[in-house]
Amino acid sequence: MQATIPHAATERLTRPRTSEHGDAGGRTSADADSAEGRHGARPYFILKRALDLTVAGLFLVGLLPVLLMIALALRLNPGGPVLFRQYRVGQHGRPFQMLKFRTMVADRRARAGPPPPGVDDRRRVHKSPGDPRVTRPGRFLRRSCLDELPQLWNVLKGEMSLVGPRPELPEIVALYQPWQHARHAVNPGLTGWWQINRDDTRLMHQQTELDIYYVEHQSLKLDLVILLRTMGVLIRGLGAF
Repeated sequence: MQATIPHAATERLTRPRTSEHGDAGGRTSADADSAEGRHGARPYFILKRALDLTVAGLFLVGLLPVLLMIALALRLNPGGPVLFRQYRVGQHGRPFQMLKFRTMVADRRARAGPPPPGVDDRRRVHKSPGDPRVTRPGRFLRRSCLDELPQLWNVLKGEMSLVGPRPELPEIVALYQPWQHARHAVNPGLTGWWQINRDDTRLMHQQTELDIYYVEHQSLKLDLVILLRTMGVLIRGLGAF
């Protein structure tokens, strides 16, 4: 099921921002004032942070045996470390190291030379299907989304939230138009509005519109809806957020 954004909302989101004086992450003063004015003092953010800490803490403790088994499997599989660390752009354009279980061969750029066909489409779509650099255990981890579990640590540290826009690569954010930086008004999330409305044919700017739709309509109710629908996606085995 795909999300439907009202025409007026889409028109507003795709209209360039009037202020172009942003910080290192491209966050404009207009975006900052708008986000902080709407949401800064809301009890919602206190409840959201409490939910993040509670769920992330319980999952990390409860899934510890699973985490250890995955770590052992990756250690026994030659090709690199257990964890993959990559800089992503967080709230207010601040970079942070996002954690994942490694699903590809280490030093893949050095080993493989140029990216295989289709990988350059990363700037258009979120994932590159059929990437030959993905390891055998990595395919299972991606399909089940278990590769994302280490990001619960990012949630505990306050760098991410359970629900929010997907954290993007700095080199892609550098290509953003001013209006797209509005997605950085809140913490990025493990899951979000566009992830549960995923469409492999949707272009990156269309995904950004879904992220900004979440920023402008976020609420505890919407967060719970997204979390419940995410569980449905995981149970159906669609994975690969």
